[in-house]
Amino acid sequence: MDRPRRPLQLIRSARAVGAKALRGSTGFRHGVHPPDSKRLTERVPIRRMPFPGEIVLPLRQHAGKPAIPMVKSGDRVERGDKIAAADGFVSAPVHASATGVVSGVGLAPHPDGSFSPAIRIAVERFSPQIPRPRLVPRWEGLTPQEVVLAVQEAGVVGLGGAAFPTHVKLRPPPDAKVELLVVNGAECEPYLTTDHRTMVEHPDRVWFGVRIMLHCLGAGRAVIGVERNKPDAISALEAARPSDLDARVMPLTVKYPQGAEKMLIRAITGREVPSGKLPVNVGVVVQNAGSIATIAEVFQTGLPLVERIVTVTGPGVRRPSNLVVPVGTKLRDVLEFCGGLADDATEILFGGPMMGLPQSDLDVPILKGTTGVVALTRAETNRGTVYPCIHCGHCLDACPVFLDPQRLAALAQAGNYEEMEALHLADCMLCGSCSYVCPSNIPLSQMFALGKAAVRRVSPTRAA
Repeated sequence: MDRPRRPLQLIRSARAVGAKALRGSTGFRHGVHPPDSKRLTERVPIRRMPFPGEIVLPLRQHAGKPAIPMVKSGDRVERGDKIAAADGFVSAPVHASATGVVSGVGLAPHPDGSFSPAIRIAVERFSPQIPRPRLVPRWEGLTPQEVVLAVQEAGVVGLGGAAFPTHVKLRPPPDAKVELLVVNGAECEPYLTTDHRTMVEHPDRVWFGVRIMLHCLGAGRAVIGVERNKPDAISALEAARPSDLDARVMPLTVKYPQGAEKMLIRAITGREVPSGKLPVNVGVVVQNAGSIATIAEVFQTGLPLVERIVTVTGPGVRRPSNLVVPVGTKLRDVLEFCGGLADDATEILFGGPMMGLPQSDLDVPILKGTTGVVALTRAETNRGTVYPCIHCGHCLDACPVFLDPQRLAALAQAGNYEEMEALHLADCMLCGSCSYVCPSNIPLSQMFALGKAAVRRVSPTRAA
């Protein structure tokens, strides 16, 4: 699958500043400085979009095993009802995001470009969409195991893009000692402002989620890391910070990919997560700010994860917005609510321009992990001619995990995936930093994604 084209402004920026932009920043070494392009929505308040006529809920919208359907065509469901069960521990249930009638269980377009099993719901046109009364769990009286179960039953996953089931992070290995909770408020991907607006408008909810996670993990301290280009978020969180928690807000240098777990841990604690290890191996658990706020909502309302905040932005959309969107809403309905596409819109991404996926079908649904919808025009996109590698070393200076992208690219072109794996391909985050700085326009990140897929075909547990 093609990865998104890079906006011309990003390409010009990289070539104008050269290797100088890759150094001289505190926090973590290497990385890049793309324009943040957040001005379109960074000051736009969150609002709720109306319920669409149809909801499409894929069974595979989280890391791990897909959920198992519990309903059939003709069943009536209400908002918040469980319609698909988790298939094992590393899985998450799926809940109806609107009241209506199940119109089918079958294949539907998926944002990753495939057709995936999904449950379709014909939304009741005049329903008030009030969920059934639910028992709101009082977290103070729950054991950590009961908190984990409540989060799992609510179908909460990471809302930063990876969609890893949150309850798995809340249950670290028995021999692991979690000392610190790091809340990821960096939101370093250009254009996206969902976490930003969440921290500005709902700081109390974020801190409530921090309190619950500290209780569950047994950790003593928490740090919320926020890049300095979000001063209003930093101020809001500081003003709402509970005095009884050992917690602080840490302003971070603006640099991509600051929001990656290993980079964030390095910037905040100075600790290095070893190759092949997880944050918990250095006593840290990282959770996205939006996910933290969703955990709080579960214990405030009892409602599972049935909606999320999505940034709809870019020069290709007529009315950029931050929206509360029911999970399963089709892309075309979201764009229509935002005034539609500009006449010269040429590309739509789920996510940002560095790591986002280009979409070819307006009927793909918003997933739990969909952070944003970015519409670009012809002026911002450029496929570019791919030239041979000139061995300039810019990709080496950009890679935040110290891989050798030019060597990996040569191996990928030769189909030597075993040697790619030996050179720590699994450590690659597909952040796109190497592709961003390459003067030859070599699609390095895309080549590494294909290499990871080839390794997984041999062994599903490798090169994840």
